[in-house]
Amino acid sequence: MRLFIAIELDDDARHAIASEQSQLQAALGDGRSALKWIRPEHMHLTLAFLGDVDDGLVQSVVDAISQPLQADRFAIVFGGLGVFPSRGAPRVLWLGVTTGVSEVHGVQREVAARVTRLGIVLERRAFHPHLTLARWRSPRPSDRRHLVTADRADEVARIAVHNVSLIHSRLSPAGPTYVSLCRAPLSCGQLGDSPGPPLQSQ
Repeated sequence: MRLFIAIELDDDARHAIASEQSQLQAALGDGRSALKWIRPEHMHLTLAFLGDVDDGLVQSVVDAISQPLQADRFAIVFGGLGVFPSRGAPRVLWLGVTTGVSEVHGVQREVAARVTRLGIVLERRAFHPHLTLARWRSPRPSDRRHLVTADRADEVARIAVHNVSLIHSRLSPAGPTYVSLCRAPLSCGQLGDSPGPPLQSQ
């Protein structure tokens, strides 16, 4: 079962990001044809990609991730553009995090520790919180020049983070579908409202 752990977006954030993508397409002009845009309903702030997990281990992952996290609730603000990799032809266009970076890192470290204790090996590269907006089909180093005129505001969308989700990713020719298997609530902080119950496995 293909699994990842992520912070999910609400509808307001997805609408705001969709509007940002439309404005970027207009600003990029000829360069937009080289990009494959990610549908906002498919976006999550991924904390850890577990990959294909043996079915016999899935319940242990659900049990580990369902437990409350040792972190207060916090806000995330998405804004600012960047690309991966940092040099050469860009392959990924992303929207960064301008508020809540340290809190996201703290939550990421905790969930990563939980799954690694189960023997799951995670990616070794440094964690960089972001939302993927688009991917280049045939990237060229010159594509970076288009982004200079497309620089965007520091705040595109914001969310209140109350929990973290373990998500099953199902791939098909029609595109991915995502099923939340459980949620780990954050401790009550200044954002207040009590978390909802964990989701049931599907």
